[in-house]
Amino acid sequence: MSEPASISAGIAARYATAIFEIAKENNDLKGLETGINDLAAALAESADLRGLIASPLVSRTEQEAAITAIAKKMKLGAVLTNSLGLMAQKRRLFVLPQLLKALQDALAEERGEVTAEVTSAKALTKTQIDKLTKTLSERVGKSVTINATVDEALIGGLVVKVGSKMIDSSIRSKLNSLQNAMKEVG
Repeated sequence: MSEPASISAGIAARYATAIFEIAKENNDLKGLETGINDLAAALAESADLRGLIASPLVSRTEQEAAITAIAKKMKLGAVLTNSLGLMAQKRRLFVLPQLLKALQDALAEERGEVTAEVTSAKALTKTQIDKLTKTLSERVGKSVTINATVDEALIGGLVVKVGSKMIDSSIRSKLNSLQNAMKEVG
């Protein structure tokens, strides 16, 4: 992770922790989750919103007024609305995508869920995903949600990432290992 990305993640993590703890104290995690999902969808769909949070040309007061109006129009909870306003005042709205990801992770952790990033050479079938979910749930001890992607460069096999652990059983990595072993011999 580059230094600016690491700084952004750190800023987002601090705001996410505060927002999550306040929502938890107020017993409003469900409302927070709804607000996060709505805001993430709006951010993905609206180039204007992405421009608003990233543009240094928009003043703090204009950013605060705009994001507060958007939050009220979307009927986001008070905690999220106030936090967005504060982030605009402090010129921290640029970390909104990382903030949403951190909040989604915190909510999943609270529910005892974990997301597994699975990359395969070809698309997995529903049966394969179900078996993989069951196996990973047993290994991790938590409910597992699979985020599957396809990378034909793997040739075959899977690369599974759960948290900080990675299991690479792809043919590409095995061929690379074999190639390195042969280089050492010769």
